[in-house]
Amino acid sequence: MRQTFKQFGYYLVIIILLPYVITVFINGPSITTSSHVDGTYVKVKLDENQSEDVDDTENDGSAVSSGKDEIIELPIEDYCIGIMAKEVLPDYEKEMLKAQAVLVRTDVYRKIGQEGSDTVLNGSFWTRKQMEKAWGVTKYSRYYNKLRSAWRDTEGQVLMYDGNLANTPFFRLSNGSTRDGKEVLGESYPYLKILECPLDIEAEEQIQTVTLEDMDAEVVKCDTAGYVLSVRVGKEEVSGEEFRSNYHLASSCFTLQKYNGKLRITTRGVGHGLGMSQNTANEMAKKGRGYEEILEQFFEETDIKEATDIVLSN
Repeated sequence: MRQTFKQFGYYLVIIILLPYVITVFINGPSITTSSHVDGTYVKVKLDENQSEDVDDTENDGSAVSSGKDEIIELPIEDYCIGIMAKEVLPDYEKEMLKAQAVLVRTDVYRKIGQEGSDTVLNGSFWTRKQMEKAWGVTKYSRYYNKLRSAWRDTEGQVLMYDGNLANTPFFRLSNGSTRDGKEVLGESYPYLKILECPLDIEAEEQIQTVTLEDMDAEVVKCDTAGYVLSVRVGKEEVSGEEFRSNYHLASSCFTLQKYNGKLRITTRGVGHGLGMSQNTANEMAKKGRGYEEILEQFFEETDIKEATDIVLSN
């Protein structure tokens, strides 16, 4: 009887291990999984409005204060979902949110790779309490779970170009096309190309107008897509992005016009215009396009790869 039970145990072990043995035989032994990377903790600097909003479920308990700045440690998942929460509309299509998750993950890993694993990230993000305040108690759980699902469905996936993590900018709405990365950032970004986005022109936020006190200012130079590269203000020349930031403009595609003793600024689109237009990506998702296809459209000649500890080893 004892021998019978022992043989039965052997057979049971073989049955359980057989699928693994076959997998190893076909694919080779497994390597470090992406889930280990996505579980990594990162140091994050909070702004003065966030310190009281950090939930105990977010912070691992370690915090370092430095003057007005507080630095905490968060899992990359929590930090990146916080970025997505602030940067996207939560009612976007799931495939668009999955594309956004890959872009955010790639950007964070790229920063860590450039500055080292001890770097302190200060990218703008929302804590869970900020999400609840923005979305309301009734919608918070649904929206948060939607973003987390997009993050986990793309677990460990990053965008690569020529063996390196790609630069993965995104913005809300183009002026009708995206910008040429080589023209704006230099020769290192050939995968950021002009892409026509005709559906963006139809968006409600496409054209906005701001009226300022009159000033001596004129647009000096624009790029091929119509975004401002430089502006003369008095005797100084500033970049289009700096001018946009200084005067809180919706887009860096704008025109200046004297009007009734004021300066009227008309903007087209929302954001800087580089990389992925969230609006067009969402429209693509509505038409059944998957996140891989969306990313291929906006970031030509890049590849989606699985992240490993190599990404975080610098």
